Amino acid sequence: MGSTYLTVDPVRPGRNRVEDGWSRFAPGIRGEGTTARRAWQSRYVHRTVAFDLLCAVVAAALAHLLWSAWNPPAAADAPLWEVLVLPLLWLPMMLVARTYEKRFLWVGVEEYRRVLDSAVALLAGVGFLSWALDLQIARGFIVLALPCATLLTLFQRFAHRHWLYAQRRQGRYQQTTLLVGHQRAIADLDEQLQRAADKGYRVIGCCLPSNQHSSAADAFHGLPVLGGVDEVAAVVARFEVDTVAVLPSQELDGSALRSLGWELENTSAELLVAPAITAVVGPRVHIRPVAGLPLLHMERPELTGLRQFTKACFDRTAALAGLVFLSPALLAIALAVRASSPGPVFFRQERVGHRGKPFFMIKFRSMVPGAHTMVAELEDDSDGNGVLFKKRDDPRVTRVGKVLRRYSLDELPQLINVVRGEMSLVGPRPPLNSETEAYGVDMRRRFLVKPGLTGLWQVSGRSDLSWDESVRTDVQYVENWSLSFDFMILAKTVKAVMSGSGAY
Repeated sequence: MGSTYLTVDPVRPGRNRVEDGWSRFAPGIRGEGTTARRAWQSRYVHRTVAFDLLCAVVAAALAHLLWSAWNPPAAADAPLWEVLVLPLLWLPMMLVARTYEKRFLWVGVEEYRRVLDSAVALLAGVGFLSWALDLQIARGFIVLALPCATLLTLFQRFAHRHWLYAQRRQGRYQQTTLLVGHQRAIADLDEQLQRAADKGYRVIGCCLPSNQHSSAADAFHGLPVLGGVDEVAAVVARFEVDTVAVLPSQELDGSALRSLGWELENTSAELLVAPAITAVVGPRVHIRPVAGLPLLHMERPELTGLRQFTKACFDRTAALAGLVFLSPALLAIALAVRASSPGPVFFRQERVGHRGKPFFMIKFRSMVPGAHTMVAELEDDSDGNGVLFKKRDDPRVTRVGKVLRRYSLDELPQLINVVRGEMSLVGPRPPLNSETEAYGVDMRRRFLVKPGLTGLWQVSGRSDLSWDESVRTDVQYVENWSLSFDFMILAKTVKAVMSGSGAY
C-alpha cells in the first residue's frame, strides 16, 4: 500500500510573515498538490471492493459447509451455482446502495447503514424472485450466507477505517485545510481538529477579516495568516489547499458564501461550512423547505417522556445486573483498599445532580484519610483546567488507589447511585458544589439530565481536557442525547478505560 505524507508548497518570496509559520507543518518539503494527496482515496475504494468480494466468497463457502453439515440430505441436492452467484450479486447491490462513494467512506455511520440496507434489499429480492419464478433455492443456505456476508463486510470496513485512522495519526493520508472566520471560532476549531488527528484535517493557515489582521501580523493561534476573507480563493489556488472550512461570520453572509462556492469550483478544494449551532447535531437538525427556501430546523431536545423513561429503566436494570456480575471483583477491590491504608473502604462525597439536587456519590477510597484537607497545600501546583483541581502525581493517592484511578475501578460503586436513580450510566460528570459557582448559563444546562458514570468527558480525554472543552462536551451531550448515543459512549468507554488516557 502506498503512503501519502502531507507536504506543502514553500511560500514565495515576499511573504515572510507566512513563511515562518510553515515550519509547524512541513518545513522544507516540496508540495505534492491536491491530486497527489488524494490519490490514496481511489486505492482505498479499490481495496474496499476487493475486501467486500472476499467477504462474500468466504460467507458463501462457510454457509455451504455449515448447511451441508447440518442438513446432509438437502445439501446433496443443492446446486453449487448458489455459492457462486452470491458473490456476484453482493458487489452490484453494494454499488446500487452507493457504499463505494467517497463521501460515505471512512467517516460517520452512513457507510454501515448502507451496507445493511443493501443486505436487506438483496434478501428481499432473492425471496421475491424465488417465489415469483418458483426457483428451487436452498433457503437454509440463504439464511446463513447473507447474515454472514453482512457481518464480515461490516467488520472489514470497520477494520479498514481504523487502519486509515492509525495511518493518519502518523501523518499519512492528510488533507490540507484552510480555516476562514473570526479569531475565536478559528482557535476553537483548530484545537478540535488537532485532537481529532485521525480525521485527516491538517490545518495549514487561516484567513481573517481585515479588521482582525494586518500585513505585519505573523500568525494567529500559531497559524499563518494567509490573507483576508476576501482572498480565500486566491489562497486556495496559491497553496493548492484541499479543504476550506468556513466558520460563521458577518463577512461571509449568504451571498458572499455563495460567491465563494462559485470561485472554488475552479479549484480542487472542498468547501465545508460550519453552522452557528455546531453543538447541536444528529436527529435534532433537519433541512426543510419553507417558502421555497431550505431552512435549518432545530427540534427541541427530548429530556422527558417515553425515551427518558426507557433510559431510566435501562440504566437501573443494567446497573443492578452489573453489581451482581461484578460482585466478586467489587469484594476483591474492597479488601485491597482496606489492606492498603487505614480508613473506610468507600468514599462518599456530595455532588450536584439532576436539576441541581445534591446527592452523595459513592466511590472506592483511593486516597489517604483526610485528603480533602490537603487541597489548599497543593492547589498552587495543580495540573487541572483552572476550575477542577487535578494533580498527575498526587501524593494523597495510595498505591492501590493509583491502579484504581488509572482504570476507573474506583468509580464502580457508582452503580449503586444509578440503581437509586441519582445517576445514569451515561451523562455529564457529576460536579462539586464549589465547581458550580464558576458555571455560566451554558454549563448549567448539564443539570437538565442526570450525571453519568461515564460520558463524553471520559471518552474525550478526561482530566486532559481544558475547562472550555469540558463545557463543550457536556453541553453537546445534553443537546444531542439519545439511546444510540449512549450505547456509542459506553462502547468507547471500554477503550478509554483500558488505555488509561487522562486518568489521574
